[in-house]
Amino acid sequence: MAYDAAVETAMEDWEHQLRQQGYRTVAGVDEAGRGPLAGPVVAGAIVLPENGDFEGLNDSKKLSEAQRDYFYEKLTESTPNWSVAVVEVGVIDEINILQAARLAMKQAVESLSACPDMVLVDGNREIAVGMEQKTLVGGDRRCLSIAAASVLAKVTRDRLMQDLHRRFPGYGFDRHKGYGTELHRARIAELGPCLEHRKTFKGVKEYL
Repeated sequence: MAYDAAVETAMEDWEHQLRQQGYRTVAGVDEAGRGPLAGPVVAGAIVLPENGDFEGLNDSKKLSEAQRDYFYEKLTESTPNWSVAVVEVGVIDEINILQAARLAMKQAVESLSACPDMVLVDGNREIAVGMEQKTLVGGDRRCLSIAAASVLAKVTRDRLMQDLHRRFPGYGFDRHKGYGTELHRARIAELGPCLEHRKTFKGVKEYL
């Protein structure tokens, strides 16, 4: 079935209009953690229920931590058809962050409990899955299922960074989640990189 470009419309209309075109299982996929100096990159994928009420759901970056936690619980309780995938630091350094993010999205989609017949992908690059897909630049602000996926990815990654803070307490991972803040850069300069730092990233590789 050919994708109809006329579907490009408001966030809440994407999934509905795609279903009107005959698509039955529409998934959104997004990633979190491309920019940080430490920690994994995480992707979320989800097929939203047709009659779910997700008023207020938006791009995870536009929500507070409490709002993200609220929607994470609501989303994961509303459908069994969601997944997250984690690509660790060693793979990021081996294949680069762009390829690692696309790999995480591929793995998240392929881990869904029911195979989608349309995948809405945040960004401008398709992922290597054997199903029809549509890329959406700024999709986490334009498409409800991508926004939902962004919340799954962000909350999962933030919780992983809390775990890393307990393992490596000197870097402040609980505060900046691995991003290159002034505090984080100062701690790297003082302590040197830890095992969870991305060794190929500027701001880390200088201290190896």
